[in-house]
Formats: sequence, C-alpha cells, structure tokens
Amino acid sequence: MRNSIEFKVYGKYALFTDPLTKIGGEKLTYNVPTYQALKGICESIYWKPTIMYYIDEVRIMNPIRMESKGIRPMEYGGGNTLANYTYLKDPCYHVRAHFVFNMNRPELEHDRNEHKHHNILKRSVNAGGRRDIFLGARECQAYVESCDFNEGTGFYDTISEIPLGTMVHGLNYPDETNRNRLEVRLWQPVMENGIIRFIPPEACTQVRDIAEMTPKSFSGERLETADELLAQMEAEGRL
Repeated sequence: MRNSIEFKVYGKYALFTDPLTKIGGEKLTYNVPTYQALKGICESIYWKPTIMYYIDEVRIMNPIRMESKGIRPMEYGGGNTLANYTYLKDPCYHVRAHFVFNMNRPELEHDRNEHKHHNILKRSVNAGGRRDIFLGARECQAYVESCDFNEGTGFYDTISEIPLGTMVHGLNYPDETNRNRLEVRLWQPVMENGIIRFIPPEACTQVRDIAEMTPKSFSGERLETADELLAQMEAEGRL
C-alpha cells in the first residue's frame, strides 16, 4: 500500500485498558491492542500534524497470557490505595499501517511532501522511533523494529477464527473529523489466522459522544517542513 510501513513492536507487558473495568479503580487489559493504541505507537515513531495514520492490520505473534499485579495508584490528595491491574505478558505484534494527509489542516498544505514524510517514517522505524514507545500504558515500555509483516510463525496462525467481542476501536478527534466533538468508536473484531484487519474509522457505525473539543490551530506558527526536518536529521547523523 502507498506510504505504508511494517514493524514489530514488543515488550514485557502491555495494558490496553477495557474502560468498563476502570470504574472501580481496577484495570483489566483487552486481549489484543486497539486501533487507537497502535495509532499512538505510529505517532511515537514519527508524527506531524500534516499526516494521519491508518492501521491496516495487526498480527498477534505470541500467545495471549495475562498477569495481575498489585499497584499503588498515584493519589495527589494522599491515601494508600492498592489496586489490581491485569497486564498482557510478553506481547509481540507485527503491524502494517499507512499515512494520508490531513485535509482538515489547510494551513499545513505547504508541508504535504509525500516522499519526504515516507522516507523520514521508514528511517524512524529503523531507529526504533523518535519518542518513547509504550504498549497501552506508560509503565509498559516497548521496542520497535522494522520487519516483514508475514515473517516468522505466530501462535494463532492455524486458528481460523476467534471473535473478540465488543471493543473500543479508537477516538475521533476534531482535527480529524472536522467536528468540534470528541467521540469514541466501538466495533466487534474477529481474529483470523492470528490477524486482525481493522476497518477504517469512518466505517465504524457505533460512535458515542464524549465531550466538546476544538482542534488546535497552527495558523501563524512556524513549523519545520519535512524537507527541513530530513535535512537536519541527515546533517546530525540521527537517522
């Protein structure tokens, strides 16, 4: 696919929190990563407001195992609460994604250099990302490597179908939808031979309103273009 990347992301733990479990202060992870969590990983690898990521599919490489831990949440008002968080243990995923230009950002039209953004993105993947990578929560440090999406043997490669129930797909932010609302999307994914193929955000029919929100404007701000960023990175030998 055009402007696509393929990478492996892995770590010791992951926490893709099911929001239904947060009401009582506990956290229980979903069995698999959400679209929004994988999009956040892509944005940690390389992001500019000029582009938007679409997650095409994820391949579950390791068996789904969970581990519970007693955690002391940070309480700014004092207290000594102990909560139970349930994490995924030893997660590893192959991800395929691509980017498009955000047409709701006309003030950034000058930065729509497809070739340069794609080059920076591929180099950023090879370098392990430009920012810290996390699997769902900040305490779940992760690592990114370039890979072939179909390489290796996944634990669920021979299982034809596993329904995963209703899950959060992701969030609709106003700068991506041109609506001054923050919304959440739901869907019912099915893992087929170890692969979850994501529907695009606009295809989600179950959308719930959360709150009013207005997009940040970059009008009048000086943002470095992809050309300038690539030249700077090459001069400094960072990538």
